[in-house]
Amino acid sequence: MNVTPADSHTVIQVRGARANNLKNVSLDLPKRRLTVFTGVSGSGKSSLVFATIAAESQRLINETYTAFVQSFLPSVGRPDVDELRNLSAAIVVDQERMGANSRSTVGTATDAYTMLRIIFSRLGEPHIGTSGAFSFNLPDGMCPECEGAGEVSTVDVDQLLDRELSLNEGALTLPYHAVDSWSWQVVVNAGFHDPDKKLRDYTEQEWADLLHKDPVKVKAGSNGFTYEGLVSKMRRTWLAKDREGLQPHIRAFVERAVVFARCPLCEGTRLNRAALSSKIDGRNIAECSALQIDELADFIRSIEDTGTAPLLANLLDLLDSLTEIGLGYLSLDRPSGTLSGGEAQRVKMVRHLGSSITDVTYVFDEPTVGLHPHDIQRMNDLLLRLRDKGNTVLVVEHKPEVVAIADHVVDIGPGAGAAGGEICYTGDVAGLRASGTLTGRHLGHRARLREQPRTPRGQVSIKDAGLHNLKDVSVDVPLGVLTVVTGVAGSGKSSLIHGHLSGQDGVVVADQSPIRGSRRSNPATYTNLLGPIRNAFAKANGVKAALFSANSEGACHKCNGLGLVYTDLAMMQGVASVCEQCDGKRFTPEVLTYQLDGKDISEVLGMSIAEAYDFFPTGRPHTILGRLSDVGLGYLRLGQPLNTLSGGERQRLKLAIHMAEKSSTYVLDEPTTGLHLADVDKLLALLDRLVDDGNSVVVIEHHQAVMAHADWIIDLGPGGGHDGGEIVFTGTPRELIETADTLTARHLREYVGS
Repeated sequence: MNVTPADSHTVIQVRGARANNLKNVSLDLPKRRLTVFTGVSGSGKSSLVFATIAAESQRLINETYTAFVQSFLPSVGRPDVDELRNLSAAIVVDQERMGANSRSTVGTATDAYTMLRIIFSRLGEPHIGTSGAFSFNLPDGMCPECEGAGEVSTVDVDQLLDRELSLNEGALTLPYHAVDSWSWQVVVNAGFHDPDKKLRDYTEQEWADLLHKDPVKVKAGSNGFTYEGLVSKMRRTWLAKDREGLQPHIRAFVERAVVFARCPLCEGTRLNRAALSSKIDGRNIAECSALQIDELADFIRSIEDTGTAPLLANLLDLLDSLTEIGLGYLSLDRPSGTLSGGEAQRVKMVRHLGSSITDVTYVFDEPTVGLHPHDIQRMNDLLLRLRDKGNTVLVVEHKPEVVAIADHVVDIGPGAGAAGGEICYTGDVAGLRASGTLTGRHLGHRARLREQPRTPRGQVSIKDAGLHNLKDVSVDVPLGVLTVVTGVAGSGKSSLIHGHLSGQDGVVVADQSPIRGSRRSNPATYTNLLGPIRNAFAKANGVKAALFSANSEGACHKCNGLGLVYTDLAMMQGVASVCEQCDGKRFTPEVLTYQLDGKDISEVLGMSIAEAYDFFPTGRPHTILGRLSDVGLGYLRLGQPLNTLSGGERQRLKLAIHMAEKSSTYVLDEPTTGLHLADVDKLLALLDRLVDDGNSVVVIEHHQAVMAHADWIIDLGPGGGHDGGEIVFTGTPRELIETADTLTARHLREYVGS
């Protein structure tokens, strides 16, 4: 057979990559193979895989569209790289949580519900119309009472006001209504109420006007404004918006003041009477959606109908894939906003498994996050299946079980931030083990069991926990020790800890949820480090501190202190370019003339946390920076925007802040996410320090090094979903290995023994 030029494109060639901390990196990646990228947090893995290879593939595809279509696509700048050759279309499957929109469910996100609707519109008895009649997002199918939301909200009026006071005495306790505020003045000047009358003495009409009046135009003197009842206004401004999008203090208030209850008319099914009346083999569509996916698959298998056979087969394929990937415990009516990052990533994976497209580059970001060692095996099978279909699979991952199945490994380092960005090793796994790099040395590394577990100083009891799939679980969580809560995905770990322990007094939760903040927020602002730094600059130069804030007086006038200028090109894509006036430094030239120990403010914000720790040898900045280094974030820059941090980095940032508080119990949710094997040891040392300082630490975790290191283990299972929700073991890790036969016990026995 003649070899044609078309057959020679067997590698993706990267030449001179310099995104973020990459130091002019060049390498070849084999196509149609599984390549795993390893290296410590912040070494440059994501810069190479996501910010260079995937970003350029995306940009080149976008460039093939017309300018008109491009104007609707996100703007992607060209990555800093000399050359990228032989790229194929890249599909990024990341851990971004799926939309927190309450109308999005696992069923709508995977199209499984759409297929189910069509099946019901054909086979449901009585026949009630098209598939739209079964949709809770369309008027034809939605419940008229809750408009398809499944829940109705009532406002607890006593959270908005104090009946014992008058308006002048500050009776309005809801946000933005303090005495003399604009909103307060609107209420007082509207003329419906006597501002000196106690609220408890209001007539029925006055109550109705205060709480429920529709918007009316009102004049006070020469000023015209709109008056609206408190509850009506609150529903319009806060409750109509997605709760996740509200500012933190408003969200906290809404969670206190609004009681969400299941809609009494549709009983939470979201659908109208007609949609619920139509059944297949005695089940309506809401009952099908509430089944566990693996049970729904059995039900679909039992339907015999030649007319819809292809559709039934497609739906069954999708449900079986979800089960195979370890998500059989979910149901189609589960809101997608409640899925963890790892679950969301696996739901997205399923869409690609069934695709007939091949020769694609799939890019995964730690696909094992949230997976028990038992489930990692399944994830590995999926990655290999994608490869065997003829795709290039690139995976950023730390778990040795995934590294072991790679055809090719790229190890980046040697350190993080400025100390990283170089290729330490590229080749096969056997070569990596022998290479002597940090990753190579740690691949066979095993944490050992404690010789002597600590003795608990008491306990917190959880009684009859029944949230989600928990089966009236009662368990004692010991205090003063390191407790690890484990079990396969969906076994009930989060429901038990977040649902029944997190709300208690003295419990501090550091999780991976996004940190609310704009692109102006960074580690320095978030940890309140910027205040003392600004004061130090002000004191050293005899000027006021506001000059050293990029959100205040010192901000560059052209970019308003952002360092970037966003240009809207009408029909073309908008472009973000570095501000020419301040050169991305964010401050006015005058501010940059002021120095502290030879550095201006932009140079200090450009430092990594580790550099700044040495630069500020004493005082409050030194203490805060020390905590950030302790949690393994020494490589982050002080001025790095928070929206660029990974879930694991966000969790460690929150942990650093909480370490300043005198807490008693810390709850951490998979703190090893994003951590290299070598960094896991540092994390364990940090957890030990927290416990030795007199705190209790409860960790939801699958990482076997953390399980082995624990004083106490609470294991849930035996499986996920209906098959989980029970405590299958509590005791020390040694007892688990010696006496138990749970999935965790089997894997930990093998881990400690190998």
